This record gives sequence, C-alpha cells and structure tokens, in this order.
Amino acid sequence: MPGNRNVLFLIIGALVVGIGVLGYNLYQTKKEPTGLQINLGPDGLKVQNK
Repeated sequence: MPGNRNVLFLIIGALVVGIGVLGYNLYQTKKEPTGLQINLGPDGLKVQNK
C-alpha cells in the first residue's frame, strides 16, 4: 500500500505543477506588451510608446 500512496502524491504534485504552468502562460498572454508599437493601416502610420 505505501507504493500506491507515493504514486498518488506524485500524480497530485504533477497536477499542481501543471496548473501553475498553465496559469503563468495565461497571465503572460493576457499581459499588455511594453515597448514601441508601430501600426500601418488605412489611416496611415501610427507609432505608440507603451
């Protein structure tokens, strides 16, 4: 039985790490980019500093 308990703890730990990585990736994609943004469209050229 102790082997089964170790496997259960390993699975739970892997799930916690996976959720943490997914949360960090979601945070990075939602975060506003910083720096210089250059847009070329029908209104002409726009340069914005973020």
